[in-house]
Amino acid sequence: MIDIKLVRENPELVKENIKKKFQDEKLVLVDEVIELDKANRAAKQRGDDLRAERNRISKQIGILMREGKKDEAEETKKKVKEFDQELQDLEVKESEFSEEIKKRMMVIPNIIDPSVPIGKDDSENVEIEKFGEPFVPEYEIPYHTDIIEKLDGIDLDSAGRTSGNGFYYLKGNIARLHSSILSYARDFMINRGFEYFIPPFMIHGSVVNGVMSFTEMQNMMYKIEGEDLYLIGTSEHSMIGRFMNQILRKEDLPYTNTSYSPCFRKEVGAHGIEERGLYRVHQFEKQEMIVVCEPEDSPYWYDQLWKNSVDFFRSLDIPVRTLECCSGDLADLKVKSCDVEAWSPRQKKYFEVGSCSNLGDAQARRLGIRIKGEKGNYFAHTLNNTVVAPPRMLIAFLENNLQEDGSIRIPEPLRPYMGGQEVIKAPEKKKNF
Repeated sequence: MIDIKLVRENPELVKENIKKKFQDEKLVLVDEVIELDKANRAAKQRGDDLRAERNRISKQIGILMREGKKDEAEETKKKVKEFDQELQDLEVKESEFSEEIKKRMMVIPNIIDPSVPIGKDDSENVEIEKFGEPFVPEYEIPYHTDIIEKLDGIDLDSAGRTSGNGFYYLKGNIARLHSSILSYARDFMINRGFEYFIPPFMIHGSVVNGVMSFTEMQNMMYKIEGEDLYLIGTSEHSMIGRFMNQILRKEDLPYTNTSYSPCFRKEVGAHGIEERGLYRVHQFEKQEMIVVCEPEDSPYWYDQLWKNSVDFFRSLDIPVRTLECCSGDLADLKVKSCDVEAWSPRQKKYFEVGSCSNLGDAQARRLGIRIKGEKGNYFAHTLNNTVVAPPRMLIAFLENNLQEDGSIRIPEPLRPYMGGQEVIKAPEKKKNF
């Protein structure tokens, strides 16, 4: 959510930003906010004038009573009552105006960074840099679920019976590999100075509204029936919500946190064949990083966050690239964002495994996260990035470490978490459970 002063003082800038995001249907909201804001401020001014007048004539009542002018005093009391009724009506109007303004302000997109490329959708995102040499072996790379099934590491049929599509059982060495990747990611970020958290996995609606747009919420979040609680789609939701309605001390900034959580997502919409298996699921686990910092420091932390992801994947010998998200692909709260994509030797292309975002003060403004300044309090900036989300990372890991005999090579950093194993091979005899 942007500052209403910006809408009031520079509406053309706000409209131009909306056009850059190809959301022309929202242009009318700017004019509506301006008119509602004028009416709201007029109502507030009238209320202030009435209170001042009421206070002035209220003082006269005592004087008139002392002077024995009882009838005049009673007439003055009637005027005060009339003022009181009008003030009550004005308070109702102010509340209605404020609510209508907020509805519109919540869907007007954040002002994007000047460096963001202009484009309609993700097809116009721009490659920034590649890290590591993409490699395609001479032998065939099967689909990831086929690789895992040969290693007796997945049970999709049982998950279909217990939970439906979009769920899975991992087992054996593949389940251990999944957990090992998360444990390594945790320690990787701790070693980079980030404080480790395990947050609540359910949050109130007020937090949801603070960290994401309404459209994102509708497409992602699962609500707990009968309660004001939602299952988180990422630990960023809980971690940013932790600072809700807080005034932060400058000397405590920046907050650099890394957090583990399961994630729950509706994943609304139809997806292609390349998104079956573990690619797009309703439940997964993730290691996240979030930063709360001074406004002038957010560009620095944005670069640090995406570099952490690149370094993590490269430490496991997985080629990656960074992709700058264009204006039309940015969620409304984001100032700037880039995707980290891993190389798929099977598809001979890159696919998304994480996203790094600078949200400016949008989340802080919605959640009331302020920094105590010498000349008054001001809103913090918030950023987030995926360290690793194993379902997708697991796909990249398996494809890039698959050997010709069907076994999986374990890179050295993961071996301590895998009990010293250097390779995962298919078991000699499969067991059902």
